[in-house]
Amino acid sequence: MSVGETPITIVGNLAADPELRFTNSGDAIARFSVASTPRSYDKTSGQWRDGTAMFLRCTVWRDLANHVAESLTKGMRVVVTGRLRQHNWQTDQGENRSMLSLEVDDIGPSLRFATAKVDRVQRNGAATGPATDAWNTAAPAPAGAAGNEPPF
Repeated sequence: MSVGETPITIVGNLAADPELRFTNSGDAIARFSVASTPRSYDKTSGQWRDGTAMFLRCTVWRDLANHVAESLTKGMRVVVTGRLRQHNWQTDQGENRSMLSLEVDDIGPSLRFATAKVDRVQRNGAATGPATDAWNTAAPAPAGAAGNEPPF
């Protein structure tokens, strides 16, 4: 990360399936939008009220782009970390426009209202099975720890 970049973490739902494409040099790039809607509790009515939804366009590159396209679909709740980018351009009519987007560093499903099964991927892209396989073959658990917990 460079000096002066703006790191951010957002939680929200995918507004559509990620769109996977490839550059001329063969690098994978996936684009998607995350919708995040604030909610507040209204004590007077005893009900939750939705605020204004925010849609943030996200871009992810290379292996992570492939993983996103294979793993995530519209409506899934995700946790996304990355760096805000501002894009500026001028319309054909000479009007200046700008847009914020998120260049994704990491992303995963939110487990607040769901469960997930994670498969590790080797550097060459081959799956090695559930992540818990690595935990079960790790050093013996310390005294008093459950056998299937990671040793940390």
